[in-house]
This record gives sequence, structure tokens and C-alpha cells, in this order.
Amino acid sequence: MTATPETNATRGTTEATATGPTTSMNQENQVTGATIWLTGLPSAGKTTIAYELAGRLREEGHRVEVLDGDEIRTFLTAGLGFSREDRHTNVQRIGFLADLLSRNGVKTLVPVIAPYADSREAVRKRHQASGAAYLEVHVATPVEVCSERDVKGLYAKQAAGEISGLTGVDDPYEAPESPDLRIESHTQSVQESAAALYALLAERGLA
Repeated sequence: MTATPETNATRGTTEATATGPTTSMNQENQVTGATIWLTGLPSAGKTTIAYELAGRLREEGHRVEVLDGDEIRTFLTAGLGFSREDRHTNVQRIGFLADLLSRNGVKTLVPVIAPYADSREAVRKRHQASGAAYLEVHVATPVEVCSERDVKGLYAKQAAGEISGLTGVDDPYEAPESPDLRIESHTQSVQESAAALYALLAERGLA
């Protein structure tokens, strides 16, 4: 894997050479659904990048939904805890919804930690079985940077002994070995990170 010249992002698959898209190709891409799963530690920047990309896609006429992990926990999986089994169930439920949306022409951005490799692989296989496009993106922000950002105050609470089971600190995070894209968001702007992901979508005929 090599870094792209424009951004600090690496792709795990062979890159395609893109030519200028025609109007008909653009229209077809706008109605082609896909699941883009952004995995990474808490405060890695997953949700921020997802919403930045969602805005650009909507401006171009794509149907887009962002399945925010906190909203999912509030409205769809409120009864689940944070054991390994419950985390797996949470990811599978989100994966089912993402696959459903993608099969119906929606670009579905999923900024959800999904800490376990087997859970993410099960979601990928679900999409393979249904024929829906699926991309795994690792937002590879180091835990030291995430703890400084600490958007939700989780790292401070863990350090103070107020909570336990924080992913990447005292609970496992199994980083993807071969994601479709790896983004080092701590070394570039949100816009650059979103642009790297957009470029991947374009290469796959999804943007």
C-alpha cells in the first residue's frame, strides 16, 4: 500500500484509472447504493468525516443517510450494553439496516466503532450475499490523539475511574488489516479526509 500524493490515505486494493465521467454515468452513480463503514477509536473523527462527505454527495444529487452510532444506540439498540456479545449484536443490526438502505439506492455512511474484526466481516459477507456494495474505511487516529480530542469526555471519565470498557483503552479494538481505505485524519483536514474517501467512491463507480 502506498500513500496517495494528495492526502494521507492508503488504499487496500488496486486503483482504477478514471476518465471524465459522462452525464449518464453520473446519473447512474447517483442511484447506486453502497455502505461505507468508517471504523476507528472514539474521537477518531469518523462522524465528522461522514457528515462532510454526506454533504458533498447530497449536493451532487445522491441519496445519502448517515447512521450515527449514538443515534442508533438511542433509538434502535437502547437495550444493548457493551459486552462483546452486545457490541456484536449492535453491529449486526446496523449492518442489516445499512444493507437494506444500500440495496435501495442509498449511499449509507456508517461512522460506528465496530471494534471486532469478526463482526465487521459478518457485515461485509451480508453485503456480498445481497450484492450491495460495501467499503470498509479505517479512520486510523492514534489513541493518544483521540484522548486529547476527547469529544465526549469518555477518555477523561475512564482515567478518573468513572467508566470502564472504553474501546482502545481498557477494551479491545481490532484494527482492520486490509481496509478499502485507511485515513490518517490527525495529519490532514476534515475536508482532505472526506476528499480521499470521495476519490475511492469515484474509482469504484459510486460517485
